[in-house]
Amino acid sequence: MASNVIDSNLFKDQYGTTEMREVFSDEAQIQKWLDAWSALAQAEAAEGVIPKGAADEIKDKAVYQNINMDEVREGFKKTSHPLMPQIKSFAKSLSKEAGGYVHWGATTQDITDTGLVLQLKDAQSIIVKQVQELLSDCLRQAEKYKNLVEAGRTHGQHAVPITLGYKIAIWASEFGRHLERIQQGQKRYLVGELGGAAGTIASLGDKGLAVQTKYCDILGLETPTITWHVSRDGFAEFSSIIAMIAGTVAKIANEVINLQRTEIEEVEEGFTMGKIGSSTMPQKRNPMICENIVATTRLVQANAPLGFSAMVQEHERDMTFWQTDWAYLPQICINLSGAMKMLHTVLTQMIVHEDNINRNLFKTKGMIVSERVMLELGRYLGRQTAHEVIYENCMKAFDEDKPLLDLLLQDKRVTDDVDEATLRDIMDPEKYTGSAVQMVDRVLKKYHSYLKS
Repeated sequence: MASNVIDSNLFKDQYGTTEMREVFSDEAQIQKWLDAWSALAQAEAAEGVIPKGAADEIKDKAVYQNINMDEVREGFKKTSHPLMPQIKSFAKSLSKEAGGYVHWGATTQDITDTGLVLQLKDAQSIIVKQVQELLSDCLRQAEKYKNLVEAGRTHGQHAVPITLGYKIAIWASEFGRHLERIQQGQKRYLVGELGGAAGTIASLGDKGLAVQTKYCDILGLETPTITWHVSRDGFAEFSSIIAMIAGTVAKIANEVINLQRTEIEEVEEGFTMGKIGSSTMPQKRNPMICENIVATTRLVQANAPLGFSAMVQEHERDMTFWQTDWAYLPQICINLSGAMKMLHTVLTQMIVHEDNINRNLFKTKGMIVSERVMLELGRYLGRQTAHEVIYENCMKAFDEDKPLLDLLLQDKRVTDDVDEATLRDIMDPEKYTGSAVQMVDRVLKKYHSYLKS
């Protein structure tokens, strides 16, 4: 029986994905612990710490099916220890000699930390794939609409013209930078853990560091420079990247929500017959998917800060915080995956209302290019004087609901230096998009290569 939206048969596909839930399932978590024990035994055998035969048997039997989950659950209740029941259960599947070498020289946190890092490595693979997918979606739409001029907005008001492709290319560049952060950061947080009781690996004598290096190599993880039992900055960094990706996802969804407003109606998340926006108002075409995305990303960003709280650790081992890793890290990964899956649907099914974009571009009757007129007039009057002249005319145009061009043609301060043909030309919003198209091309050139890795 599910008691959380992540596992709910009703809601789980809104708040996560099957692939990511599997990464953080009980089966996957225990299998990663078994993988850590297997790697530890192999590394120790290579250094002559334990017999090779015992290590081979541990490796062969290190599969989830050899764990009795009923025994483990009961053992956990009795011992209040997160790992001893698994050690005992696993040892029962081995010969007496091999069973005696399971967990040799390690401490509980070595195995649980390493197991979690292995889960995060799998989770990151999914996240990278999804970010690349969203990057590809954005690049495709940015290229398609790089020349479609629309009203740029600042403070919720029309500013100067941009292109829709420019707006979307900004989204793409964020996803590209997230991929860079992952590439750079994984060397700091996809790190194995083997330190023993207080981090010094004293239990393995002079073989400790050699075993640690082989252990991490077998698992495909970075070798730590020093034990990180009480250094949780790696998980904090991972959580930060997850939260930032969630921020980009939420921003895009929120932008679509705003652009889909009835009064704007420039972009729509997508619609097919059968999609219902309201139980009471049949006409509604609400941005329901985007609203779901924003809600889900809020859960990510609300839980990610636990990574910072967990950095406050006492002495050389402190269990009060690192057990929170097992709760918040799976949740933020699962929720982010769900939000990204929904955003992919939005970006691939997005409806662009070009007629409405063009209508809105001219909604302010020429005022959207007042900056250009001011700068042109400023060549003759000086920038500040030109600002005052255009400001007065814009406020009059606003109050009287008149085209700015009509008022400017009646103002001798303007027409003394700028003729009507020039004025009409500089007031064409489609000729005032600056370097928008070129910047889209730069984004396309840079980030297309990020899709090949």
